[in-house]
Amino acid sequence: MNTLREYIKEAQEKKVAIGHFNFSNIEGLYAIARAARTLGVPVIVGLSEGEEEAIGTHAAVALVKTIRETWNLPIFLNADHHYSFASVKACIDAGFDAVIYDGAKLDFDENVVVAKQCVEYARKVSKETGRDILVEVELGYIGEGSMMRDSAPEGVVNITSPVDAKRFMEETGADMLAPAVGTFHGMLKTAAKPRLNIESIQALTDTLHLPMVLHGGSGNDADFALAIQAGIVIVHVNTEIRRAYTTSVREWLAAHPDDIAPYKYGGFASLAMEAVVTKNLKMFNNIPQ
Repeated sequence: MNTLREYIKEAQEKKVAIGHFNFSNIEGLYAIARAARTLGVPVIVGLSEGEEEAIGTHAAVALVKTIRETWNLPIFLNADHHYSFASVKACIDAGFDAVIYDGAKLDFDENVVVAKQCVEYARKVSKETGRDILVEVELGYIGEGSMMRDSAPEGVVNITSPVDAKRFMEETGADMLAPAVGTFHGMLKTAAKPRLNIESIQALTDTLHLPMVLHGGSGNDADFALAIQAGIVIVHVNTEIRRAYTTSVREWLAAHPDDIAPYKYGGFASLAMEAVVTKNLKMFNNIPQ
């Protein structure tokens, strides 16, 4: 099986994107894996710091490794939005395939210092173990938390400068960049999200010549194809999956008030999550709906 780096390169060549979906329970993980297996595409599953605490760092590695080996599925585990060197290091040591150091709220120089520390540690472990560990960094704040919002989060940076991005990537040595290109984490309750700035994505791609990652993808369906053509190679979706799970659980419990078996409403919700993942993977991989 290829490495994640090799699948990313292949996606760049084909002008498609790899889907990245977070999970915080077993129903979510298997929903993502089933969708990817059915479509025959690689997939990345992610754990934020909160989700990692819910699943367990080493348990997550074991679960993903088991699915990868028993299903022969190119599924990779990513430490999504980790905010310190210590938390990134713990995931690298546990066996994660990729990590994201998120220093977007820091000033430029502080962000560089910690991001570089994460990259250097990943390179050291890769050299010692032979594992190809990818490091993603963030420049440009797009908010925190996958949730339904009344309005855009405060302090969101609309666009990451290509000049700043080039300096940032040169100083950190990271593999991938998550820039601010007009989106934010979460979805709006009563309105559509802002459109992505495709020109900015293209400018960053032309300047960096590195894999670009789109965070806050939930609700931006209309722009995915153009964003991928402009250089996005990984797209993060989480809020949309959480909404599908929670809505389905509520529906099941309302229809079956006397049934308290978690595997029943969890299984029902898992199918709803799988449908969301399938829809997105088809968009990212140019597969007809």
